[in-house]
Amino acid sequence: MRHAPKHVAVIGAGFAGLAAALRLAGAGAQVTVLDALERPGGKAALGYEDFSSGPTVVTMPQIFRTLHERLALPAPILEAARPTTTYHAHAARPGEGRTFAPEALHVAGSLEPTLEQLSNSEGKRYSALLAASRQMYLDAAPTFLFAPPPTQARLARYALTRGVRAAPGTTLARYVRSGPFMTPFWLRFATYLGADPYRAPAVLHNIAWVELGYGVWHLQGGLLALAERLYGRALELGVRFEYGTRVRQLIVHGGRVLGAHTDAGAFAADAWVSAADRALTLGWLGLNEKPAPRGVSGFALQLRLKEDRPPAHHIFWPAQYAREWQDIRAGELPRDPTLYLHLDGQRAFLLVNAPPKPGLEDDPRQYGALLLRQLQERFPLDIEEWLPLGPADYARVSQGGALYGRAPHGLSGSLRPGWTLPHARNLVQVGGTVHPGGGVPLSMLSGWNGAGTLLGLPYDDLGGLDVPGVGETWG
Repeated sequence: MRHAPKHVAVIGAGFAGLAAALRLAGAGAQVTVLDALERPGGKAALGYEDFSSGPTVVTMPQIFRTLHERLALPAPILEAARPTTTYHAHAARPGEGRTFAPEALHVAGSLEPTLEQLSNSEGKRYSALLAASRQMYLDAAPTFLFAPPPTQARLARYALTRGVRAAPGTTLARYVRSGPFMTPFWLRFATYLGADPYRAPAVLHNIAWVELGYGVWHLQGGLLALAERLYGRALELGVRFEYGTRVRQLIVHGGRVLGAHTDAGAFAADAWVSAADRALTLGWLGLNEKPAPRGVSGFALQLRLKEDRPPAHHIFWPAQYAREWQDIRAGELPRDPTLYLHLDGQRAFLLVNAPPKPGLEDDPRQYGALLLRQLQERFPLDIEEWLPLGPADYARVSQGGALYGRAPHGLSGSLRPGWTLPHARNLVQVGGTVHPGGGVPLSMLSGWNGAGTLLGLPYDDLGGLDVPGVGETWG
């Protein structure tokens, strides 16, 4: 832009919106944040006030530490999860069945504690696929994660050099075949971007390295505490928040957004940042997104427990992993889904994959009760009360309840759109549905840098490439 805007409006107080507001305010802009919810946190702020309804653990600890440093906040307290997750195979009878609890390489310092749990052939395959995932990640990160949205020239350079190691034209399901127990283990990482793992490209295998190489981390206080910390710093910098303010339309004239019609009235600003789902932003502009399948949604239960449980993350496989995805493709809630369980004191969070159909469940508690019965058969908990959250709840903060926007299927689908939108040169789009991708650390990176372009600020990778090298562990 020719002149730096004085007043910028940010749509959305999730982690991308908070990061955007903080960078803008820190550079001297007047900032107003509009959000349809009543508190910060986006998808993590649904349901019980003291629960996170989104991610329960985090990856990429360097992003969190560097962001706090940029904001002059005390360093976040992050504790590596050991193991990363405990996986429970389906068993014909309670008490039977196999478990697998891998350690992250740069936390444990070696693969030995992980390989000891596998057969010789499984261990060789695990080592090979982990090495392949690491190579894919290192190849992709400088172009697709820790840099501005790639130009056509940079895409071509990647495709002709490092991209050939990402098995173009190969599906993830074919690439990671490892037998009945380990194949679902490798496939599930694609769901972190909302993909149907049986329709995902092999390049999404790079996601596994983030968790199995660099680790999974418990953030003290959880993500809601992080949202409150960022919100408090934004208030100190003079950011104004308008909660309960749902945008209905963006007013465009001469290729610029002049204002927004909301449920709370009209708002005007010199420039705009949308941290909402990109599909919602296009709708507010009167534009249509190109037809593409939406990524998965979720069905979650927030559980209050009668006894304390130490922080832990468990995954319980169904009898047939492929059938779960057949149900989701058919637009149905899976009857025997993979159960994702997070424990933390007297709170627990249970999540399953679901199709992005907000009107799917007539009675959320009925499906929630089914999930609870399945969980109690495999991992009994003393539950005091619980609250279901379905695709209709997640649709309050995303188009159709899809947690990561469009599905990353095929090579073109795995590319995230950039920060600019047609017909609105004073608006940037940030968040998990655009570059560099979904998940809290990448969403914050998107918000921080996408908003920075409005003021001509330099790109800042927030320490994303500052990771342990070969043979090193986190300091």
